[in-house]
Amino acid sequence: MLKIAVLVSGGGTNLQAIIDAIDSGSLTGVSIELVVSNRENAYALTRAKEHGIDSECIKPSDHADRSAYGQYLADHLKERGIGLVVLAGFLVVLPENFVDAFEGRIINIHPSLIPSFSGDGFYGLKVHEAALERGVKVTGATVHFVDKGCDTGPIIMQKAVYVEPGDTPEILQKRVMEQAEWVILPQAIQMIANRHSDGQ
Repeated sequence: MLKIAVLVSGGGTNLQAIIDAIDSGSLTGVSIELVVSNRENAYALTRAKEHGIDSECIKPSDHADRSAYGQYLADHLKERGIGLVVLAGFLVVLPENFVDAFEGRIINIHPSLIPSFSGDGFYGLKVHEAALERGVKVTGATVHFVDKGCDTGPIIMQKAVYVEPGDTPEILQKRVMEQAEWVILPQAIQMIANRHSDGQ
């Protein structure tokens, strides 16, 4: 069983997609051990509670510096036996010592086809605003491994979504979530879980 921790900052729709995939049996060999948010009022924490999943708020500001935060988070997740860290709309740049501690075992979902509209400052609605401004006809989502750069780690999976006439950033965001993010995030976790069960 691959134990995962899901790190979130907001509503937790991608967390819900993982929960739904586990409940429906389309995602197997995985248990959500812990949901962590940097915001006390994140609705994702409510989602976790409603599904009987341990959840807590761990704020960077509660620690002396970024390094202390990274160390605390790494130790905390290791104590729980976490094998994979899933960033599902987590708006904190992870400290380097945390990335080192979980090297090759952190994945992120990004709402564009990386390398387009990715990197520093590209998150949430800003990604979709930039895509519409540029006039792209196709956008999508990417699941990638996290390294010490910003959206620069190896790509695991991508799914394209067409931009439709009349799209606003909000409409496009919703379509990318429904057609891409909620589909490929559970699929990517399943791929990693399969490798984990094979002992790789």
